Amino acid sequence: MNYINGLREGEMLSEVYLCKTKVTAKTKAGKTYYSLTLQDKTGMLDAKIWDLNNGIGHFEPMQYIHVEGQVTSFNDALQLNVKRVRVADEGEYDVSDYMPCTKKDPDVMFQTLLALIQSVREPHLNRLLTGFFVDDTDFAQRFRKHSAAKSIHHGFIGGLLEHTLSVAQLCDFYAGHYPILNRDLLLTAAIFHDIGKVDELSGFPENDYTDEGQLVGHIVMGAMMLRERIKTIEDFPEMLANELLHCILSHHGELEFGSPKKPALIEAVALAYADNTDAKIQTFTELLENHKEKGDWLGYNKIFESNIRPTKDDRK
Repeated sequence: MNYINGLREGEMLSEVYLCKTKVTAKTKAGKTYYSLTLQDKTGMLDAKIWDLNNGIGHFEPMQYIHVEGQVTSFNDALQLNVKRVRVADEGEYDVSDYMPCTKKDPDVMFQTLLALIQSVREPHLNRLLTGFFVDDTDFAQRFRKHSAAKSIHHGFIGGLLEHTLSVAQLCDFYAGHYPILNRDLLLTAAIFHDIGKVDELSGFPENDYTDEGQLVGHIVMGAMMLRERIKTIEDFPEMLANELLHCILSHHGELEFGSPKKPALIEAVALAYADNTDAKIQTFTELLENHKEKGDWLGYNKIFESNIRPTKDDRK
């Protein structure tokens, strides 16, 4: 794979990239050309197709395309002068080469999540968890590959799994440290808290809000998914169902943060803090990783409402 961050001026290139954008434009002389933005997991590359000849196949934005051309330089930035292009065939590319991915092993994370599910002793909650993550293989596959956000935190392939496991592990710790907490309820709520995101956000490469996601939102969508599945489990206790749904509906902690309800159960409070902790730590981590400028301070950040900087050992 010829990653974009490793390209050099003058290089002849034959590679598959994701066509992020495609714009039809005209030169000053009135000749039609295409202006493209190509993407892989290392960055973006401006590309131009000046000559719309027979070697230029039909393609659309958000398709994987095989391009042939020469890397040039324009305004001190690399640009690809495309000579030939076609839609890439399935098997010519691996999506993980074009999208940001979790740095952790998805298989290990999922097995760890399954072990937590198996540790839930309450039979109705265990059956509900198993129904989604073991029996429903289509859901499980979508969950494993989904992001947890369009941006802000865990907005990458495997992000939803990574975030969910982290929140569940925090809640497992809370349950061991505070005996008042109902571990089975808390752990189940933690594992389910963001399941609505599999439908709120489209899959990669788009990773954008769906119409349902915009209109309903993942909190309510997740509660609706659980309510429908609970109906299929015989003799599921009504109070337990309502307690679980309350934890899901209140997991953002505040009405202004999108929760339809504020936490009224101690398990809901614990879940809201665990979710917020993991989201905030990951957000700060991503800010540090993306910081390219010299100097200690990153500047004012709206999310944290503070001028932030790395600790000494993390400074670049």
